[in-house]
Amino acid sequence: MKVEKDFLAGDARQIIRAYEAGSIRVNENLITRSCVITPSAVDSGWRPERFEDLRPEDFTPLVEDRPEVILLGTGGETRIPPQEILAAVLGQGVGLEFMDTGAACRTFNVLVGEERSVMAALLMID
Repeated sequence: MKVEKDFLAGDARQIIRAYEAGSIRVNENLITRSCVITPSAVDSGWRPERFEDLRPEDFTPLVEDRPEVILLGTGGETRIPPQEILAAVLGQGVGLEFMDTGAACRTFNVLVGEERSVMAALLMID
């Protein structure tokens, strides 16, 4: 799905331009594996490949950056993370919202447009 949002030309922020099964386009870069996106950076080497691979330690470096909220894109459908993951993130005072990856992509762009401190941790849609 192509995501249309008006941002100024020359804007240096990371914006999700499109997503579909197996890929996410951030600005002009095509990402084909799980990734973490902030308004200023993209890490296309996030360890978990599937929802079942998620571990609390996958979130340790994410909460260290102290975002206001982490949007967890759980793939093609919304899934509730295990209690240990919820406790690991929320216990550090960081918000965690979980939703399907498409919804996380759209929500990320809205929050970036509002200049919020947001991080998207995205699993690919199968």
